[in-house]
Amino acid sequence: MKIKRHNKILEIIENYNIETQEELIAKLRLAGFDVTQATVSRDIRELKLLKQMSDMGTYKYVVPKNNHSENQHVYSRALASSIKSVDSSMNDIVIKTYPGMAQAVAAGVDSLHESDILGCVAGDDCIIIVTRDTDSAVAIAHRITKLINS
Repeated sequence: MKIKRHNKILEIIENYNIETQEELIAKLRLAGFDVTQATVSRDIRELKLLKQMSDMGTYKYVVPKNNHSENQHVYSRALASSIKSVDSSMNDIVIKTYPGMAQAVAAGVDSLHESDILGCVAGDDCIIIVTRDTDSAVAIAHRITKLINS
């Protein structure tokens, strides 16, 4: 449950300007998570979220960009627990996830900052990753498959 909640938090802060814990709690409750302020506070600390100035001049929660190894660890857990299957064809990778998890997994893929990943599009339970070439697709798909099997 904690990993699903963490995934949802990452998805929420990716898609909304969340300024306060109360706003995050409200979004989580709308998504079906019965959380307390203490739980959300602990989640924010474990995910190492920061507050950053938004375009509107207010502060919002973000995943820190300067802590790549920590981010990768958080997203690796999200990837591993949310992915049902990985397949590739030509220079595309298709990842099937549990319903509602594709956005968080896609954010995790984006956080890898792979130069061979040209883009990533997520729906509700499916992600398409476009890579530079067939070899890149095979290598990245293998890496993701290895991650979910470990």
